[in-house]
Amino acid sequence: MRLMKIIAAALLLGCLTGPGRAADEVTVVITIKNHRFEPARPKAPAGVPLLLRITNADSTPEEFESKSLRVERVIAGGSTSVIKVRPLSSGSYTFFGEFNDATAQGTLVIE
Repeated sequence: MRLMKIIAAALLLGCLTGPGRAADEVTVVITIKNHRFEPARPKAPAGVPLLLRITNADSTPEEFESKSLRVERVIAGGSTSVIKVRPLSSGSYTFFGEFNDATAQGTLVIE
């Protein structure tokens, strides 16, 4: 009976501290200013969920898009949007601004 209690306690602890907790997420802050991403090459660790916190400091909307991240989001001028991204492997993941793709270019570097 004691062994069953220990196993149940271990399972409960695993549920409370397992993957997916907000504390395990890493926030990457990106600003759109003058139709450019700042920083243009943000970095984040591999293997953890990400929150992309994108603030559009311009007065016009911009669409944050990345085929490799599987993300597409319109961000109104003067607003902030948060995008959840699955854990990624090491590598480079490009993104761009659909409405200003000549200048709004960036790469998320996962190390």
